[in-house]
Amino acid sequence: MNLAQVSQNQRRIAYYAPATSLAVGMHFYWTGLAADMWNSGDKSLEWLLRETVNGHVFAVGHAESGNDLPALLSTTKAEKVEGGYRFTGRKSFGSLTPVWTYLGLHGIDTSDPDNPQIIHGFMPRDAKDFRIEEVWDTLGMRATCSQDTVLDGAFVPDKYIGRIVPAGAAGIDQFVLGIFAWGLMCFSSVYYGIAQRAMDLTIESVQSKTSIALTRSMAHHPEVQHAVASMVMELESIGPQLDRVTEEWSKGVDHGQDWAIKIIGGKYKVVEGAWKIVDTALDVMGGFGIFKQSPIERIWRDARLGRIHPGNYALSHEFVAKIALGVNPDEPPRWG
Repeated sequence: MNLAQVSQNQRRIAYYAPATSLAVGMHFYWTGLAADMWNSGDKSLEWLLRETVNGHVFAVGHAESGNDLPALLSTTKAEKVEGGYRFTGRKSFGSLTPVWTYLGLHGIDTSDPDNPQIIHGFMPRDAKDFRIEEVWDTLGMRATCSQDTVLDGAFVPDKYIGRIVPAGAAGIDQFVLGIFAWGLMCFSSVYYGIAQRAMDLTIESVQSKTSIALTRSMAHHPEVQHAVASMVMELESIGPQLDRVTEEWSKGVDHGQDWAIKIIGGKYKVVEGAWKIVDTALDVMGGFGIFKQSPIERIWRDARLGRIHPGNYALSHEFVAKIALGVNPDEPPRWG
C-alpha cells in the first residue's frame, strides 16, 4: 500500500478510534518510508521490511524537550564507538511504548564541531542502558500510551543505523523527507477522521434535538444550520488537500523543495480545520457533549493534540515562508 492508500485507512480507523490510528501510524511512519525507498531502488532498509514481516513493531523516538526542529536537530547525543553509536538523551511522546520492538531515533554527533551530523538509528528492545518512564497522563490520545524513553548511553549497532546526514535542513534527503511525508500525512489523516466523526455526530444529534421554543428539531434552527454549513465546508476543503498531497507523493511527483510546503502546510491546514470542526460540534451539541458518556467529549480532547504534533504553529509558518521566499531554512536568525 502506498501513502495515499494508508491515509485512507488511517481515516477509517480514526473515525472510531483516533488513538489506535495515531499509534499504528507511528509504525507506518517507518515501514512506509522503507517501502518507498525499496521501490526507488535503495535497499538499505530492506532489513526493516523483513523484520516487520516477522512481526516486529517499530515506533518513533524523535520528540525531545528543547528541540523545535524534530529529526533535523537533536538534544540527544550520539557518540561513535566501536561497532555502532551510543545515544544519550530523553525522547518524549513514544507512542506504542508497551509493544515496540525497535525504536527509531536520532541524535547529534558533534565530534567535528564544524560539521555536526544527525545519526538516525533503530534501537532494539533488548538494548541495554535505557529505561521507560511512565509519564503519559494527558488531555487527549490517552490510549497511545506514549511514555518517555530515557537513553543513558544506549548502544545501537551499525547495522541498525539508517542514515547519517548533516544537521539541520541541509540533511533533508530522501530518507528524511520521507519521514516527514509519512509522519505528517499519517497525523493529518487521524485528525481528518476525527473531524469527520464530529461532523456526523453533530448532524445526527441536531436532527433529533428539540427545544420548547421550536415546533421542529434543532436542524431547522438557522444558527444551527449556519454552524453545520461551516463544518461541512471546512471538511470539504481539507479533504481534497490531504488527498492531493498523499496521491502526488505516491505517484512520485517531483516538487523539489516545495514538498516541504505541501507536507508541512497540508498537515497544518488539516489540523486547524479539524480543530474548528470539533469545536463547533461541541457548541452545537451543547451541554451533554461535556459528559464522559458522550463520544464528542473524547473526540474534542483527542483533537487538541493535533497542534502538538510537528510542525507546530511557529515552525510551520517559518518553514513554509522561508522556502517560498527562497531563504535557506537553516539561515539565522530564527524567530526569538
